[in-house]
Amino acid sequence: MAESTIGLVKTELVRNPTRGPWSRLSTFEFALAEYIDWFNNARLHGELDHRTPTEIETDHYPHHTPAPLARIHS
Repeated sequence: MAESTIGLVKTELVRNPTRGPWSRLSTFEFALAEYIDWFNNARLHGELDHRTPTEIETDHYPHHTPAPLARIHS
């Protein structure tokens, strides 16, 4: 699965002539962070009935609030 994800990043971000060429590492890092945010939150997904992952999670966990983290006493 990691190889598929890396392949997508290379195809859609690194080798995309409309996004590059990357002259600075910081510019690429910012573009990568934007891509990851889009991929995880905003992209339409065919297996999700052309909805975003965020929409699916919001509908699936409408009243879910995360439990507080347990404290570890040493």
